[in-house]
Amino acid sequence: MSGVDPARLGRFRPHFDRYVEDGRLPGWLVVVHRDGETHIECSGRRDIDADLPVEEDTLWRIYSMTKPITSVAAMMLWEEGRFELKDPVSHWLPEFADMRVFRGGAMAKVVTEPAVEPIAMWHLLTHTSGLTYGFHHANPVDALYRAAGFEWASPPGMDLEGCCEAWAELPLLFQPGSEWNYGVSTDVLGRVVEVISGQPLDEFFAARVLGPLGMVETWFSTQEPEHDRLAALYTPDPETGRATRSPASDAAKRPPEFLSGGGGLVSSAADYLRFTRMLLGGGELDGVRLLSPRTLRMMASNHLPGHADLEAFGRPLFAETTFDGVGFGLGFSVVEDPVAGRYPSSRGEFAWGGAASTAFWVDPAERLVVLFFTQLLPSSTYPLRSQLHQMVHQALVD
Repeated sequence: MSGVDPARLGRFRPHFDRYVEDGRLPGWLVVVHRDGETHIECSGRRDIDADLPVEEDTLWRIYSMTKPITSVAAMMLWEEGRFELKDPVSHWLPEFADMRVFRGGAMAKVVTEPAVEPIAMWHLLTHTSGLTYGFHHANPVDALYRAAGFEWASPPGMDLEGCCEAWAELPLLFQPGSEWNYGVSTDVLGRVVEVISGQPLDEFFAARVLGPLGMVETWFSTQEPEHDRLAALYTPDPETGRATRSPASDAAKRPPEFLSGGGGLVSSAADYLRFTRMLLGGGELDGVRLLSPRTLRMMASNHLPGHADLEAFGRPLFAETTFDGVGFGLGFSVVEDPVAGRYPSSRGEFAWGGAASTAFWVDPAERLVVLFFTQLLPSSTYPLRSQLHQMVHQALVD
């Protein structure tokens, strides 16, 4: 591989295998792609109980790595003139008109005020909408989400349209555009894609994104023939720290009622590499163009006011890395200051990860795509992403 020291690439396995050997991770897979060449390495088990190894074609729950796919889908519609970034979301989802915003109080008696401006499309893409997640456990609004049945899943029998209607009944965490908070914004964006396109989200993905890119192993659930390839899901045992099989391991084997554009997809390393190679290629892969290079550059630019980083503009969240020097664009985190995070990166690198400790980044300056897959909830358990940056950058020698 051009500009990469093979001996230094050999440091990946002993480093990440330490996590496997002491039981902290079931297994892992790393992809490094540069200048048209790809290095793939994997180790450990995709299913410990069944003694099935991680293989290159293993299927993974990518959770929030679904968000960039939904964001690309939305911006494809933007390129067609179907919406403007400043348009209110209520143009397509009227339930989001006249939103209320949390001012104070406890869950039993929350005090709210009217939103001073509507949630706009760019608020959804940048996570500045005021929407949240129930699993944050940081605010009375998070508790209201949990009380409505939204923590790590959605209430039984509720589809994407129903979820959006339920979220619109809850107060926003802050005035739209005033802060950054990770939440269900991209799920709402997925619903807007459905309304504008007139297609369910899975059909739009298949017809406009996954199919054209040749991503033939990315779905909202796996079919029976692929069940053995799906990695089991694990959580750390609170006493020993060892990876313990999660009861949610079989959920991805059933078609979901709720098509989550924020976290619902299962994919393979080969498929997600095609998606990220399209991003590195300025919106095009193998003659198929999804986005203009200029659109992608705009998406991979920091849209936070004053080029602020998430540490200054965002709410404190569980995360395995700090947000120092990292801003947020239209669907991706974006490195503003490579030194501030205290691990190697490049200005303009854009990235995101998933709840089961998966991650990716695209580094145009280094002509580089890196993917990491495992299945351990939550992603904040170990500093895998910062260590992966160290492992990759120490191997670059040109």
